[in-house]
Amino acid sequence: MIFTATLTMVVFSKVDVSVSAPAKFKDVQGHWAQNCIESLAQQRIINGYPDGTFRPNAPVTRAEFAVMVDSAFSTMSRIRPSSPFKDVPTSHWAAKAIEYTYQTGFLSGYPGGKFNPSEQIVRVQAIGALAGGLRQVTNQPASQNLSTVFNDAQTIPAYAKTEIAAALENRLIVNYPDVKRLNPNQVATRGEIAALFCRAQPRTAALIPNQYVASNGATSTLPPIVNSPSPTPSAINPPGTVVLPVSDTTVPPTPVMPTREIRGVWITNVDSEVLFEQNRLSNAIQDLAQLNFNTLYPAVWNWGYTLYPSAVAQRTMGVAYDPRPEAIGLQGRNILAEMVQQGHQRGLAVIPWFEFGFMAPEDSELARLHPDWLTSRQDNSQVWMEGIHPRVWLNPFKPEVQQFILDLVMEIVTQYDVDGIQFDDHFGLPYDFGYDAYTMQLYTQENPGKTPPIDPRDPDWVRWRANKITEFTRRVFQSVKARKRQAIVSLSPNAYPYAYEHSLQDWPTWQQQGLIEELLVQIYRDSLPSFIAELQRPSIQEARRRIPTGVGILTGLKDKPIPFQQIQEQAQVVRQQGFEGISFFFYETLWSRTGEPERDRKTAFKSLFSPSLPRPNLLANWTPPVQ
Repeated sequence: MIFTATLTMVVFSKVDVSVSAPAKFKDVQGHWAQNCIESLAQQRIINGYPDGTFRPNAPVTRAEFAVMVDSAFSTMSRIRPSSPFKDVPTSHWAAKAIEYTYQTGFLSGYPGGKFNPSEQIVRVQAIGALAGGLRQVTNQPASQNLSTVFNDAQTIPAYAKTEIAAALENRLIVNYPDVKRLNPNQVATRGEIAALFCRAQPRTAALIPNQYVASNGATSTLPPIVNSPSPTPSAINPPGTVVLPVSDTTVPPTPVMPTREIRGVWITNVDSEVLFEQNRLSNAIQDLAQLNFNTLYPAVWNWGYTLYPSAVAQRTMGVAYDPRPEAIGLQGRNILAEMVQQGHQRGLAVIPWFEFGFMAPEDSELARLHPDWLTSRQDNSQVWMEGIHPRVWLNPFKPEVQQFILDLVMEIVTQYDVDGIQFDDHFGLPYDFGYDAYTMQLYTQENPGKTPPIDPRDPDWVRWRANKITEFTRRVFQSVKARKRQAIVSLSPNAYPYAYEHSLQDWPTWQQQGLIEELLVQIYRDSLPSFIAELQRPSIQEARRRIPTGVGILTGLKDKPIPFQQIQEQAQVVRQQGFEGISFFFYETLWSRTGEPERDRKTAFKSLFSPSLPRPNLLANWTPPVQ
C-alpha cells in the first residue's frame, strides 16, 4: 500500500527558533529555489531564523533530517519494529523522530547499532530516504536508468541505486546548477532539502525550475489524431482514433496495451429507470458484463434517502429507504444486495457510491427532523440551489452528522460483500457555508481571540474547514479498514484546485496521507484540448504516482446527448496517457437518450473495452506507471 502525507511543518535545524515565517527571507533573494522556499514559508511549512535569514547553504544533520520527515510525513505506516540505537538515548532531542523514520523505512542505522545523529546527511541519503519512505518504485534497470541521465552515475553507492532510480522516475531529484550532475556524496543543504520537499507535494512541485529537475526522458504521448475538417457528430470511429479540427497539431501514435483497467459506470436513480425494476437491473448488469465493463458504482445515498433498507436511516429519519411515490420501484427490494450478488456472479466489482454526501433536499425528512444538523451562510441562509433543486448541507463539522454518515458507511461495509465505497464532490461543503453557531464557536475555541472571517474565501478559514473534513475522511478510512481491509476507499472529485476552493475538498492531501485508494477525477468537458489540459494538472499527475487514478467521462445528461465520437476521443486520450481507467457518468446515457442507434453504441463500447481486463487494485501489488 502506497502512502504519502501532507507537509505540515518542517524544522530545518535543531537551533531553529519557531517564529512566524516571513513572506521573504533576506538571504534567498535570487536563490535558485527562492520561490519554493518562500512558498513553504508562507504555508508555515518551514521556519527561518530570528534574524530573518533562512541560510539555504547550511548543512543538515541526520537527526535534523529525521525531524523534517517526522513532521512532514507523520501518518506513514510503520513497516518494522523499533530498534534502539546506541547513540540515541531516549533523552535525545530527536529520539522520537529517529525512531519513527526508522520504523517507517525512511532511514536506517549503521553497523554496530548506531544512527550517527550528528553526521551531516549527504544528497544520496536524503534522496534515497524520501524515495524509499514514500514507496516510490522504478520500472527500469537502475544502472541503465541512472547512467543515461547523470554524468557522475558511477559515483552513486550501490546500496542506493534502486531508490535513486525510483526518485528519478518520479521526478523527485533536483540538481543545481547542472541537472546532469547528481553529486550524490555531497552534503545536502537546507535549500536542497527544501527543493526535495517541494517536489514531493503537488502544490509546490512546479515551483522548482524544470531545468533543475532530473528526468529520464519518459513522457506521456497523445493518441493518433486524424485531421478532419467536419467530423460527423454521430460518427463512431475505429478504436484508437481521435478526431480533431484541422487546426490542431498531429501527434505521432503510440500504442498502449493496458493489462489492468478500471472500466466503470455510475448507476443512479436520478433521470434513470434502471434501478426501478428487478428485471431491468438484471439485464443491465448482464449487458455491462458482456461489454467488458468490470466495475459498478451504484448510488446508495441519494436525495436524502438510502436506496437500500437501512436500519441507520430508520433510526435517524423514521424511514428505511426512499418513501417517495416516484421511488416506488425501490420499495420492498434491496437493490444493493441484488447488485452485489449479480455483479459478482458476472465478475464485476461493486463499489457503493454515496452520491449526495453531506447534501440533502430542503424538504427531506433528514432536514425536517434534524434542523440543528444543517449549516448556513453568513446571512443565515441555508438553501443552496443545484439547478432547479433547493438543497441544504449537513454540517460536516458536527459530531452527530459525522456519526450518521459513518454509520451508513459501516452498515454497508459490514452487511454487504462490497468491494469498497466511494464518495464524490458532495463529500465536502460549499466554500460560503460554515457560519452556523456550532461551527463558529468551534473555530473560536480552537483559535482563541478569533472569529470566522467575513470573507468566506479567507485562506486560513478555508484551510481550517478543509482540514476538518480531512480529519473526518481519516476517521472513515480507518473505520472501514478496521472492519474490512480489502474494501477500498474510492473518491470521484472535481479537479483540483476547484475542489478545494469551491467545496473545501483537499483531496491531494487525502491521497498523500493514504486516505483514498482509488481516484476517478470528474473531467466533464466537450472540448478535447480542454479535456487534455485537465489531465495534465500537477495534482492529478502526482496522484498517479501513488494510487490507481482514472478519469470520469460524461456520456450524456437528460437533455444533453453526447455522440460516441466524443466519448471515444476522450477515452483513448486517457488510455494513451497511461491512466488506470475510466468511469462513465451515467448508465442511462451509455446507449439510451443519445440520438444514436443503441446497437451501434453497444458495439462501440464492446470494441473500446476489448479484450476484457481486470481492475487495478492498490491492495493487490499494483505499481504506478512509468512517467
